[in-house]
Amino acid sequence: MELVQPLHAPGFSLRQLNGRDWLYALVVLAAAGVAYSRYGHAMDGYEQGILAGSALGLIALGWFWKSWQWYFPLSGALALGGLALYGDDLARGQTSFGLKFLLSSQSAIMWMCFLYFLATAVYWLGLLRRSDFLNRVGSGLTWAATVLGLTGLFVRWGESYLIGADVGHIPVSNLYEVFVLFCLITALMYLYYEARYQARQMGAFVLVVISAAVGFILWYTFDRQAHEIQPLIPALQSWWMKIHVPANFVGYGAFALSAMLGVAELLAMRGILTNKLPKPEVIDEVMYKAIAVGFLFFTIATVLGAMWAADAWGGYWSWDPKETWALIVWLNYAAWLHVRLVKGWRGAVLAWWAVIGLFVTSFAFIGVNMFLTGLHSYGTL
Repeated sequence: MELVQPLHAPGFSLRQLNGRDWLYALVVLAAAGVAYSRYGHAMDGYEQGILAGSALGLIALGWFWKSWQWYFPLSGALALGGLALYGDDLARGQTSFGLKFLLSSQSAIMWMCFLYFLATAVYWLGLLRRSDFLNRVGSGLTWAATVLGLTGLFVRWGESYLIGADVGHIPVSNLYEVFVLFCLITALMYLYYEARYQARQMGAFVLVVISAAVGFILWYTFDRQAHEIQPLIPALQSWWMKIHVPANFVGYGAFALSAMLGVAELLAMRGILTNKLPKPEVIDEVMYKAIAVGFLFFTIATVLGAMWAADAWGGYWSWDPKETWALIVWLNYAAWLHVRLVKGWRGAVLAWWAVIGLFVTSFAFIGVNMFLTGLHSYGTL
């Protein structure tokens, strides 16, 4: 089968960089410099390295994907506006109109949830009516939700330090925070592939899994009050968390995206919505690229997790249930990539495999915490 080529395949060369690219790089470096000048005294060498690496990574990402050049600064600017409204008084969140209804972390994340639900409905209307206008509206709503979600996480980070210096932490420490992160990563990956392949019809399927995560966020918020910021438990008081968790969720987001595209491909192969969806070859190619990226980051996260375990518990691997299921997930997608790249498999088998893989990954992510006990039991519902 001939590989499907994107309509606008991105390349990277320093010669292709323009003034806006360099201005973006200067903005990121300036922001990193301000962060270091204000908080460098509280950072150890590892955290300073993470700050420097993050700045370089953000610059590289913005050069590779131009949309990131407005998305990330806009989210940061909105977060800074929200934190400016707080000043030094967390109680202003209950009296300031801008915080109470828009820019507090909880308000921004609730707007994110609403907009993702709305985007799902609009994408489906666009798909069923074959309306490019509705699909573009769905894309815009997804971008808006993703901006507000990242804004909410940034503000939540600041809010945690307003509670107390000993409480402050990066917001990737519990299921509420990482489900927000999952929504953002899945949406961003989808938006990248949507633009690259000019295939907005995929949004109707990908936004379903994001909306499912949003449903969990809402339940977890109102039933368990999980949006309330809590101090880190000792097991998570480590700089390793800052790199291990985000890398893990790039993998989770990519695997979820690929599963939903697997559903779309299976429907198209059976003559359902065939004339409304992109060609199965396009869906198959995006599914493959998502799994390849997810596998790379999940591998990195697994290695980082082993190093964190050695630092915290004195051993790289202990066959803890979470570690065992992480290995199962890794082997599952390693086998998927092997049969596609080496054996040349395509079509329904790999689509079904991607769908089933989502259930395997979901159990590794949530089911282990619910039904099994081990060193990672701090993540229970």
